[in-house]
Amino acid sequence: MQIPGHIDPVPVPRAVTPRDDGRVDLMGLSRPQMKTVLEEAGLDGKQAKLRSKQVFHWLYHRGETDFGAMTDLAKPMRGWMAERFVVGRPQVVEAQVSTDGTRKWLLRSDDGQDYEMVFIPDADRGTLCVSSQVGCTLNCRFCHTGTMRLVRNLTPGEIVGQVMLARDALGEWPKGNMAAANDIDPDEDEDAPQYSPDGRMLTNIVMMGMGEPLYNFEHVRDALKLVMDGDGLALSKRRITLSTSGVVPMMARAAEEIGVNLAVSLHAVTKEVRDELVPLNRKYGIEELLQACADYPKANNARRITFEYVMLRDKNDSDADARELVRLIKQYKLPAKVNLIPFNPWPGSDYECSTPERIRAFSSIVFQGGISAPVRTPRGRDIMAACGQLKSASEKKSRADLDRLAAEKQAALG
Repeated sequence: MQIPGHIDPVPVPRAVTPRDDGRVDLMGLSRPQMKTVLEEAGLDGKQAKLRSKQVFHWLYHRGETDFGAMTDLAKPMRGWMAERFVVGRPQVVEAQVSTDGTRKWLLRSDDGQDYEMVFIPDADRGTLCVSSQVGCTLNCRFCHTGTMRLVRNLTPGEIVGQVMLARDALGEWPKGNMAAANDIDPDEDEDAPQYSPDGRMLTNIVMMGMGEPLYNFEHVRDALKLVMDGDGLALSKRRITLSTSGVVPMMARAAEEIGVNLAVSLHAVTKEVRDELVPLNRKYGIEELLQACADYPKANNARRITFEYVMLRDKNDSDADARELVRLIKQYKLPAKVNLIPFNPWPGSDYECSTPERIRAFSSIVFQGGISAPVRTPRGRDIMAACGQLKSASEKKSRADLDRLAAEKQAALG
């Protein structure tokens, strides 16, 4: 019997589902890709370069989906674009709001695959948890998502589309005229929009949703480049964290080609326990993983590596485990902090959450070792949106129920 996660998965390509109307979806395209698509549609090189710059700004910086509203395009060009292209968004099957303000969306792709994203508001930040795959190949024992089979990788458009959809829902697109796009000095135009992240609800992104981001590297990279592009969503790489269960060969490449903060799902400090909890450990062991963390070129005291550590009763939560965690981090001289995550239960799980007293004792030992070890407050448990719980919403209801809900939502929107 194959060990889950023991071998690198075969890439699961996704042929873009053609639209019935024949139009091409521009979501997820970079400026060069957009220019190529416009040339293929009949524009000459100079025109395609100009229009791709304008449309890129409207799509990713302004969040516009209607070509008719792109006011710096001539009216004939707006009509020409609308006939040939579309700006898509993931289909929202269900949106839930927790009693603590956490929001979860069940999304559906054009080929009928379901995945989820979560927004977690706090007093000083708002974090969007983004999925990278439909399902997961790693089968981490404590994680509900890990009980799913891997269906396929999400495309760059489907990944960045989650961020776009969250901005839509939060109403956080710039308003005003097109001064910035037309190189007009905003000081000379009092109605010009100010493109600042200050005051926004969505301030941070974590690639911690469904799937292993480093097993969908190219698509995750391309999507995050759009998110970080100063002419696009313009989110600083310091506000983006990519989480991996330990795909060691891809970690250095992630630092070089993406350069965002790194989080590692550690969850154990011995080979025996981590082999059980994170089967990928049988391929890339703790020592190899921690050495890759030590070699991660973006890590420093200002940008520490975050180790995620789920607290499981009588499994990984002893004083000895805490002391070993401190020893390992110091042995590899890692600029690190540890997020202690109380286990979030889900139906059929074999584990229980450590007691609050045990979690506090564990945290205290790590703190005394000179390493920050805050305890994460569970968020969104009542809607199964907490860490390790993603998957359930798409299985609580039948496909017919979900289709009915989607139809009712569409009817309500008119």
